[in-house]
Amino acid sequence: MVESLRIVEDDLSGEGIRGLVAFHLAEMHKFSPACSVHAMPVERLRDPDVTFWSAWVGGDIAGMGAMKRLADDHGELKSMRAAPEWRGRGVGEAMLLHLLAEARARGYARVSLETGRGEAFEPALGLYRKHGFVPCGAFADYVLDGFSQCLTLRL
Repeated sequence: MVESLRIVEDDLSGEGIRGLVAFHLAEMHKFSPACSVHAMPVERLRDPDVTFWSAWVGGDIAGMGAMKRLADDHGELKSMRAAPEWRGRGVGEAMLLHLLAEARARGYARVSLETGRGEAFEPALGLYRKHGFVPCGAFADYVLDGFSQCLTLRL
């Protein structure tokens, strides 16, 4: 785990975080069929139903994550990503734990997420499973199309 990691609510105005969002979107398009890319651009991440956080080590962007409010008792994890140079160093897990703590503080009974399949998604899936996420049916407006899969965690 990165000891000096600092996670802050972010307005997405900084060049570093905008670059990481762009990288995330490019990676999702690279490894997913176009109809299965549900990653949000900066403009959508600024909507009132979404809260966005960035993770920093000193002045370096290390990761990001967001939570979308689906209902009074249900949140969705979005835009989970460690910067390439910080992968495998605990940034993703730290962000996930931060988001779960925030979900509990909001009184959510569960959090859910949609992700893809294949080798590119395995590190994230392993992290989610480690923290108790289990497969679930489609939620919100997702459609399980053979590539997308949904996971949920009761809090």
